[in-house]
Amino acid sequence: MATALIGGAIARGQAASAITVIEPSAPQRAALAARFAGIHCVDDAARATLTGVDLAVLAVKPLHARAACLSLAGSIHAVPALLSIVAGVRCADLGRWLGGYTRIVRAMPNTPALVGAGISGVFASQDVPLAGLATATDVLRAAGEIVTCAREAALDDVTGVSGSGPAYVFYFLEGLTEAAMELGFGEADARKLAYTTFDGAIKLAQASAAEPSALRAQVTSKGGTTERAIGELERNGVKQHFIDAVKAAALRARELGDAAGRE
Repeated sequence: MATALIGGAIARGQAASAITVIEPSAPQRAALAARFAGIHCVDDAARATLTGVDLAVLAVKPLHARAACLSLAGSIHAVPALLSIVAGVRCADLGRWLGGYTRIVRAMPNTPALVGAGISGVFASQDVPLAGLATATDVLRAAGEIVTCAREAALDDVTGVSGSGPAYVFYFLEGLTEAAMELGFGEADARKLAYTTFDGAIKLAQASAAEPSALRAQVTSKGGTTERAIGELERNGVKQHFIDAVKAAALRARELGDAAGRE
């Protein structure tokens, strides 16, 4: 995800030479340097100069967040704002590990950011200056759309809906592809049928003012094939199971945040 944000920023005109990455892994530093010519990569926070930096971005796994914050605690206070894309870890805990730093923007992006088609839920603590928030949102917009959250707790719900959401789409793509193959299509044609159907349906929905239920009704003729398929899904409670799954993901995000807060 950090690579996606870096690539998006550079594509929007940011000079690679103005970006410094703290990356402990030597192979990953080499890969970044090869991909983004001119970028600065260091192996430790102590080697990074944060003076004059407009925005710090925390892009690590949740289990590494505390250690990363502790390494930045001595120098982060000179930075106008910090953008965290660490899943589940709350502003209060980040600030505690950062030595009382409070100018934190939290975001929950998703993996389509890798192709510039992501969406991020964004929450800013009250101490974030407007200029810092603008810089953070510019970085995120380079990877896709943004939804602003008035409450930090809403980021857990964003996690359940869109953060985990690509996996739901891939899951249904698996099913549609497997169904096509069981009906006799080869794998390449089965994927083409499934992928193009999803892509076209999303484009149609985005181009229409109608609700998804209305669009579904338009292709569900009485006594027809689609009605038979939807009826089978409804009899098996697929929609409600799907809603329950999204809520379960949001609950798990809250649990992970609670666990991080105990560190």
